[in-house]
Amino acid sequence: MSTDLAFGSVPPFYREVYDIVCPNQEQVDRDLFVQILVRSSLPKPVIMQIWDAVDTTAGFMTRNGLYKALALTALAQQGKSINEKLLETFSGQELPRPNLGDLSDMKAASVRLRRERTPNVLGYSFSDLCELDNIKVELVPEKKGLILKHVEYEITSQRFKSTVLRRYNDFAALQEMVMMRFPYRILPRLPPKKMLGANREFIEQRKKALKRYINIMARHPQISDDKLLKFFLTFSGNDTQHKIKEQFRGIPDEFMTSNMASKAKDLVPMDTQTQLGNSREHIRMLTETVSRMKDIAERMVIRSTGFATDMLMFGRQLSAMSSDNTPLTAWATGTNDTWPQLQKGFKHLSVEYATLSDRSTQAAIDLEDGVVEKLSLFLDILVAYRDLCERHEKGLLNEHQRAIQKMGQYKKKKMSATVQTGAGEGAVEQLEQRILEQEGQIANMENRNYYSLHCLQMETQLVYAHLDIFYDVLSRMAEVEAHANSQLSKTWSEVKPIVDTLVSQDGAPSSPTRTSPIGSPTNNNHMGISI
Repeated sequence: MSTDLAFGSVPPFYREVYDIVCPNQEQVDRDLFVQILVRSSLPKPVIMQIWDAVDTTAGFMTRNGLYKALALTALAQQGKSINEKLLETFSGQELPRPNLGDLSDMKAASVRLRRERTPNVLGYSFSDLCELDNIKVELVPEKKGLILKHVEYEITSQRFKSTVLRRYNDFAALQEMVMMRFPYRILPRLPPKKMLGANREFIEQRKKALKRYINIMARHPQISDDKLLKFFLTFSGNDTQHKIKEQFRGIPDEFMTSNMASKAKDLVPMDTQTQLGNSREHIRMLTETVSRMKDIAERMVIRSTGFATDMLMFGRQLSAMSSDNTPLTAWATGTNDTWPQLQKGFKHLSVEYATLSDRSTQAAIDLEDGVVEKLSLFLDILVAYRDLCERHEKGLLNEHQRAIQKMGQYKKKKMSATVQTGAGEGAVEQLEQRILEQEGQIANMENRNYYSLHCLQMETQLVYAHLDIFYDVLSRMAEVEAHANSQLSKTWSEVKPIVDTLVSQDGAPSSPTRTSPIGSPTNNNHMGISI
């Protein structure tokens, strides 16, 4: 083409379209490109003209060719005939924008196509996972039940725009079914169940754990689209735990329904075991480190909470002294008038110490929500990955080995029956039938093993997709600590003038001026308080 499209003349909309039809940033996907052209509502002959104008003999379309097609589409929509020379008049100017309607569904189609064409790549960023759903879990204020009280949780799904009530046993039923449905996926552990004497702190911590649990499920690329999870998040009838089991107990596991199962062997790289071993060792290190970081963050919360409690109690003691009405006379104090001066200062100081307590309490809450909970969620994922690897080793691999051993026993029995004189043909045929059945089971187990290894690769990538959570944790920690220390420093700076006014020059109060926000009096030479 005679006109080369410079970046300076390309509007932002062109780059948006390019990101959709070129998900790999390598070459334009023709199928998506055709869908884009169809959205222009131009006649088919005109679309063919545009295609011929940008088609190359290289077997793929370049970004430059895509931009040409968009420009020609815009000009065709204006009623102009397709001609390459039309673009020459836009040299140095911004190219026209075509009307292609809402492209949001095209973005989703592009993402699906990218994931289908690269099955060994997860294709989800941390932000993509978070956008799958955001579930809120709140405690219902009143416990239910006439005799045995139980706690209910209000579960709100942003994706399904639903709010349902769930008990702990409903979560347990979900866990049982999801373990049967997705045995080869990361499945977080349920928090423990306490039969009797669950105090408020235990219930609050379990609520947070259930929130992490259900959000991990709802943000899992495979589990999030399953009918089982949707039922849990949307069913509004009674007896949820039994309804879940009733409807999903006989459902086949993921291997039986996945279109990847039949070609799992081709999806598993030759060095998978080596790569898996290296990844497990690295994730083991991450698990230990994140666990220690979580413990440190929890101690920071405890310290902030403890400081808040101490400041509040200290302020209450000051307030108690400021309100003391015990009569004092010169018999006790002589000429000393310190106590009345102190009482006035204590009254102001008790307010400032209450402010210190409030600000430290808020810092503890912010650290708990923004740091501890995010580290806890990542730790839940890391532990779930470790559990998955153990299921793979102790479950599937052991079953495979036992099946092979059983096959060997059948073959030995057949050989023994064959060489024995007088052995019946029926016994040999029966053993041959068992061998065939066992071979079928072994082949099925081998396919499951390959599928499990493929899932392990995807789940490993899912773990690493969550590494971005460190950005949130570190950013939030810095933000909370900077703000909290700034607020505490500001409050302490307001305490200082009040404290200084408790000391008068030569034991006598001086004429005050108001400088503190609370109104502590000061003097140019020495601070004092007037009574």
